[in-house]
Amino acid sequence: MQNKKSWLWRCFMFGLLLALSVQGAPVVSNVVGAQRVGTKLVDITYDLTDAEHATLAVTIRISKDAGATWDVPCASVSGNGVGPEVTPGTGKAIVWDAGTDWNGQWSDQMQVEITATAGAAPASGEYLVVDLSHGPEASEYQVSYLAEVPDGGWTDEYKTTKLVLRRIPAGTFIMGSPEDEIGRKGAETQHQVTLTKDFYAGVFEVTQMQWERVMGTWPSYFTNASCRDSRPVEQVSYEDIRGSGAGAGWPGSNAVDEDSFLGKLRARTDLVFDLPTEAQWEYACRAGTTTALNSGNNLTAKAECPNMAAVGRYKGNSGTSEADSNTTVGSAKVGSYLPNQWGLYDMHGNVSEWCLDRWQNDLGSSDQIDPPGAASEFHLVLRGGCWNYSAGYCRSAYRYMNSPSSRGSNLGFRLVRMVP
Repeated sequence: MQNKKSWLWRCFMFGLLLALSVQGAPVVSNVVGAQRVGTKLVDITYDLTDAEHATLAVTIRISKDAGATWDVPCASVSGNGVGPEVTPGTGKAIVWDAGTDWNGQWSDQMQVEITATAGAAPASGEYLVVDLSHGPEASEYQVSYLAEVPDGGWTDEYKTTKLVLRRIPAGTFIMGSPEDEIGRKGAETQHQVTLTKDFYAGVFEVTQMQWERVMGTWPSYFTNASCRDSRPVEQVSYEDIRGSGAGAGWPGSNAVDEDSFLGKLRARTDLVFDLPTEAQWEYACRAGTTTALNSGNNLTAKAECPNMAAVGRYKGNSGTSEADSNTTVGSAKVGSYLPNQWGLYDMHGNVSEWCLDRWQNDLGSSDQIDPPGAASEFHLVLRGGCWNYSAGYCRSAYRYMNSPSSRGSNLGFRLVRMVP
């Protein structure tokens, strides 16, 4: 087959570009790939057959020639045909953003490899649940695991007297935002990040009652007792969560102060909970998406946007005053908007979420593995935007900083726990 690289360099990925290779068991068949006209997106479809497993782990690799050297970056993928939990069926779909991953030269000898495996079942369960019902005087909290979302969904008990976290698989993604993303800020340089270990991430932001069940206090601005329990806790600082002594030692140490929220939670569960690193937060937020929002949509405007209104509480849908009479104004009850593909709620808006990392002005463009943040810097990272921010400040890639002692009606957090 004649090599057409020089011509394709000028026309970039024109027409049919994939000579397809399929590997792996269970059975992957009927693989078809084509460039989406006028774009650098590649649509790949296939059929997946397996009689023994309800879900499978599906990965994709790409080679630029028939030599099958799988060296083309392939991190910017989305769709129902790739990831840790793909159900067997026909017409499984993957969208590969080739322009983001590798804006290179192509030939009609390209190959794609799709691998489907049953994978190892999680050692402890898809969901981790901590029972806080015995409150701040308890000597221990019972920990249990669930294989799936309970019948009836996540009822109020999982937002008040129980904490629930979802297992997030290790993986690679593109952190940051493209230069043409609406609302983009300068500290969002795109770069590839690999997280090498699974971790659990809070399905919801920590709520006011959950804070009270651990700490015995109600620190938040939105104090109306008729509607506060399942609203996110706010007016809590990084130091309140981790402590100002041992808790200030990250990344040199993951220790926390005994009288901090995490100190008490660790002592009563014998598990190492923490704040997410900035990379863990964005990876969990995106859940495989590369768009400004984890719904797969971009913003239509910086200030008010219907796409943002679907996924979280922000300035455009949080009412016109700061009255505390109900949850239509100010912060919303957690879980009030659409979740992402991993079932995590309120990653956009509601309250800004503290991260573990110390601030870096520029994350750089180099590939990174399990980045811990700056070694020494006074300010800490916050992610996700909040109820009184406009849409541009609630994107997946938006990042800003604050001092470790700062508190506000828009500052909260969610938990993570590393899988040993």
